[in-house]
Amino acid sequence: MPGLKFRVLLDSDKNEEVFRDIVIANDANFETFYQAIMDAFSFKGDQMASFYVSNDSWDKGHELSLLDLSYDDDAIDEPASVMKNAVIQDFLQEPDQRFILVYDFLRMWIFLIELIAYEKENPAAPIMALAIGTAPSEQSRALLDENLFGEEVLGNPSADEEEDEFGFQDFDDDYADDDLNDYSEYEY
Repeated sequence: MPGLKFRVLLDSDKNEEVFRDIVIANDANFETFYQAIMDAFSFKGDQMASFYVSNDSWDKGHELSLLDLSYDDDAIDEPASVMKNAVIQDFLQEPDQRFILVYDFLRMWIFLIELIAYEKENPAAPIMALAIGTAPSEQSRALLDENLFGEEVLGNPSADEEEDEFGFQDFDDDYADDDLNDYSEYEY
């Protein structure tokens, strides 16, 4: 069986390309591939992650999650596969098959993965064949909620501004706060 050579490009805000070429056995599972990618970029690998089968337009397709999160939900048309149970060769539909790996859903690290070659030898363990660019620190990207609600983006709104943002100040009920001073809910 041949080995598979994948180019793994880290989607980054920098102008520098950062990618790794990883050779892995075609009968390896996605969890092994995930660990090889984390090692190649010096990430801990201790956050949630999912692979997505992709196409030439880099659209997300079938999900392969790190953990089984289906909870026996029958409403889902096609539940996500679990990485440790999914063999890479079973998901190769194109000669240049693409995958997307999303790691740490709060920091949203995105890896674009493309099959670039078949190797004659099937490696016993994943091999990093090429490393281009310096991988950023895993902690260098701000958390998603900091980007959306941090002081830099929205400032620090007062409680009145937060209520008004949600429309709580839009309704006038003709009552003043003083009207309720004598009210006791236990008297009735």
